[in-house]
Amino acid sequence: MDHTNTSLDDIQIDEQHEQTQEELNENNVQPLSIAPTIGMVFETVNEVKLFYRQYAISKGFGIRTRSSRKNNENELCYFMMVCSRAGKYVSAIQNEMTGRPTCANDCSARMIVSKRDDKWYISGFDDVHTHDLSPTKSRLFRGNKRMNLNVKRTLDLNAEAGVRINKSFRSLVCATGGYENMEFVEHDVRNYVAKQRRALSKDDDAKTLLNHFSSMRELNKDFFYDIDVDDDNRILNVFWADARSRAACEYFGDVISFDTTYLTNKYDMPFAPFVGVNHHGQSILLGCGLLCSEDTDSFVWLFNSWLRCMSNRPPEGIVTDQCKAMKKAISLVFPNTRHRWCLWHIMKKIPEKLQSYAAYKDIKRELKQVVYNSDSVDNFVYGWERMITTFSLHKNE
Repeated sequence: MDHTNTSLDDIQIDEQHEQTQEELNENNVQPLSIAPTIGMVFETVNEVKLFYRQYAISKGFGIRTRSSRKNNENELCYFMMVCSRAGKYVSAIQNEMTGRPTCANDCSARMIVSKRDDKWYISGFDDVHTHDLSPTKSRLFRGNKRMNLNVKRTLDLNAEAGVRINKSFRSLVCATGGYENMEFVEHDVRNYVAKQRRALSKDDDAKTLLNHFSSMRELNKDFFYDIDVDDDNRILNVFWADARSRAACEYFGDVISFDTTYLTNKYDMPFAPFVGVNHHGQSILLGCGLLCSEDTDSFVWLFNSWLRCMSNRPPEGIVTDQCKAMKKAISLVFPNTRHRWCLWHIMKKIPEKLQSYAAYKDIKRELKQVVYNSDSVDNFVYGWERMITTFSLHKNE
């Protein structure tokens, strides 16, 4: 049966027979630029998917499995892989960064695969993209990231030995010869390690934590805590706020700062405080949590817990770092809250972005002058444009 003319609406999504990205990542293969052609034959599903993945990395786009179908024997007989920017979904979040490779752009590039006589044939192929390709960055697109068994084994051993995650990641960077050779980022390492140890189970810590929260609740009924558990009743995420924090939020919870850069516990679970500023200009704690990983689901759970704790009163503004998972969670839980990036996180990237310029010291001095000493929007815009022109930075993204 020819599936090339089958409409997407008629296709049944079948996740049970989808090869997981993790399983594909175990195969340590290098990108290639051989283009798929209709009629090419493969022995297994894995071979087809690995082939298309390698091709996508070489050309500079991400991929994902769009749909699949079973036959009468309940066996996978058809699937379609598409560019990661396929579809017409438009996010409610305004893009500060244009041209992100994960944004839907109605891209029609796809590969259709059918099974005949125990072989897998490419029955349809479209290589026309509606967006720019990025071969140098495609290895870091979500569908193309790869963390092989050797890397995972190294991370597991380092975690058992008590090596901090950032140091483990830097050792992997050195082993591969630089960041440009990495096929994942530090965030992926952090999430992998977190999932490996996501249960608070050592030394009866979970029981101790629950006992402490219960005793705090007995001392003050306004003490609030919430615990997220998995299907095996293991703790994933934790949130708590005392009576003082809840009272302070009524007066000073209009603008909050949220950060997850604190990693001081033996589980390497990010400590996530909600911080406000009182009428004396002092930082005040408005609740805090421990997260199993820095992904959208964890942030959504934590923000919802904080919102319930604070009588369902969302903040008018929230300041965070440039974490995309955090940004998405804020748009879901606090849709009417103004989201801004932390200036400290932005400014600390100055060396990374501009140090290659011969006039780096002058650029840095002028940039700080514009950022910290502008007293109006017009003043800032004038100073910014003057800096760009003076140092010929027009082509620097």
